[in-house]
Amino acid sequence: MSYIDPKTALISLSDKTNLKKIVEFLVKKNVKMLSTGGTFKAIKKITDNVIEVSDFTGFEEMMDGRVKTLHPKIHAGILARRDSDMELLQEKGYEGIDLVIVNLYPFQETIASDCSFEEAIEKIDIGGPTMIRAAAKNFKDVVVVSDPDDYEEIINEWNENNGISYDSRKNLSQKVFSLMAQYNKSISNYLNEDKEDLHDYAFQKSTALRYGENPHQSALLYTFDNLKNKNIANADIIQGKELSYNNIVDADAAWECVREFKNPSCVIVKHANPCGVAESESIFDSYDLAFKTDPTSAFGGIIAFNKPVDLKTAKEINSRQFVEVVIAPDYENDAISEFSNKKNVRVLKVDLKQDNLYPGTIKKVSGGILVQDDDLKSVATDDLKCVSKRQPSEAEINDLMFAWKVAKFVKSNAIVYVKNKQTIGIGAGQMSRVISAEIANLKAKEEGLEVKGAAMASDAFFPFRDGIDKAASSGISSIIQPGGSIKDEEVIAAADENDIAMLFTGTRHFRH
Repeated sequence: MSYIDPKTALISLSDKTNLKKIVEFLVKKNVKMLSTGGTFKAIKKITDNVIEVSDFTGFEEMMDGRVKTLHPKIHAGILARRDSDMELLQEKGYEGIDLVIVNLYPFQETIASDCSFEEAIEKIDIGGPTMIRAAAKNFKDVVVVSDPDDYEEIINEWNENNGISYDSRKNLSQKVFSLMAQYNKSISNYLNEDKEDLHDYAFQKSTALRYGENPHQSALLYTFDNLKNKNIANADIIQGKELSYNNIVDADAAWECVREFKNPSCVIVKHANPCGVAESESIFDSYDLAFKTDPTSAFGGIIAFNKPVDLKTAKEINSRQFVEVVIAPDYENDAISEFSNKKNVRVLKVDLKQDNLYPGTIKKVSGGILVQDDDLKSVATDDLKCVSKRQPSEAEINDLMFAWKVAKFVKSNAIVYVKNKQTIGIGAGQMSRVISAEIANLKAKEEGLEVKGAAMASDAFFPFRDGIDKAASSGISSIIQPGGSIKDEEVIAAADENDIAMLFTGTRHFRH
C-alpha cells in the first residue's frame, strides 16, 4: 500500500475548528505551509512557519479576495502527476503541493439566516471548490482534507505509518465529491427555489440508525439541504436515547397532525396512526383527554403538543404512561427537569413552522419512485354542504370539523368518532369502511366513552348505506364525509331515516 508523506500543505479555511491542532502537527512534521487571508492571519498567531499565497505565487489578491488562489502555480502544484509531470513542473519553476486542507464558504448556513440575495451570492465559494476538486482528482498523489473532524484521524495515521495511505486518500477524495454535489445542489436550489422537480433537491446524511422497521434492516436518516426550521428530521433533541426508524416515522405522523390545530392540542400516535387526539383550554387537559381515548394503545406511543409543555403535564406523563417520544415547540425548564427523571424518554423541540419546499411523499416502487405533494388541502366551514334534512348544530359542526382534521392523518379506510373535541374511537387501516366503524365503536366502549351524540368523520365516501346504519346503531348523530359516491342518494336517505346531520366536504383524504 502506497503512503504519502506530505511536504507542502495549502491551507484555506472558513471553518477554523481544530486549526491549532493540525498546524502544530504540521510544524512538527516540517511541512511547508501556504495559506490565504484570514486563515494566514490565524496561523501566524500559532507559528511563523507559514507563507501567504500571494507571496508564493507573486500574484496579489484581487477583487476583495475573489481572486487569490486561481493561479497556475497553485493548481499545477496540486494537479501534477508525480510519475509524469514533475519535469514540466520544474521547468516552470513550480513545486508540488501534496496536502490540501480547505473547507468552503458557509453557503448553506448563510441562506438559512435572513440574508440578502447579494450576501448569499458572495458566499458562493470559487477558489475553495476548485482546489479541493483538483486535489480530489489527483488523490493518487495528493491528500485532501475538507472536514475538520478528519484531522485527528489523519494525524494518527500519519504518525503510525509515516504517511497517508492510498485507501485513506481515496476515501477523502470521495468525501470531497460528495460535499461538492451537496454544495452545488444547495446553490442550484437557492437560485431556483420556485421549482419543485425532485431532481432539484439535495439530501445530506444525518444519522445512521440502529436499524430500520425491523432489526434485520439497516437504515439511515437523511435531511434536506437548506432547512431553515427545526423539523422532525433535524429536531433539537433535548434528552433521551437515539431515535429509531419507527420513532421518527411515528413522530412525524404525530407532529403533522397536531399542527392542524390552533388551540392547545395533544396527539398521541401508535404505529403511525393517531390513537388519541384532543383540543382543550390547556395542554394538560388536552393530554388528559387524548390519553383517555385509548390508554392501552397510548402505552409506548409518541406524544405531540402544539403549545409549550408545562411541569404539570410533564409530571402527569411520567406518572401515567411509558412514552417513547415527546414533541413540542417548547418546554418549561421545570418540565425538562421532570422528563430527565426518565432518561430514555426522547424529548424533541420542533418549530411549528415547517420547511415545505420539498416533495411531500417519496415512495419507492419496483423500478422507480412515486412522488406527490403534501396533502395540504384544508376545508373551511363555508366549504361544507349539508345534504341531510337535519342541519347540524354549532356544537356538532365544531366536532365534525375536528374529526375531519384527525381523519386526514388516519390510515385509510379511516373512521373517527369525536365528542367535545376529543376522539373517542378511531378505526384505521381496514379494507372495509364498515369494519373501521366497528373498531371505532369498540374502542369507545372499551374505555367507557359515550358514543351517543358523537360526530363521525370518514376520509372517503361511503359506497353503501351500511356504514351509516352502523354509525346510527352506535349513537352517532352527525357525519362528515367527502361525498361523490354513485350511491350518495342511498347514503343520504339512510342519514335522514336515522335523523343524522350529514355534511359533504368535496375533498378526499386517503392515507394509504
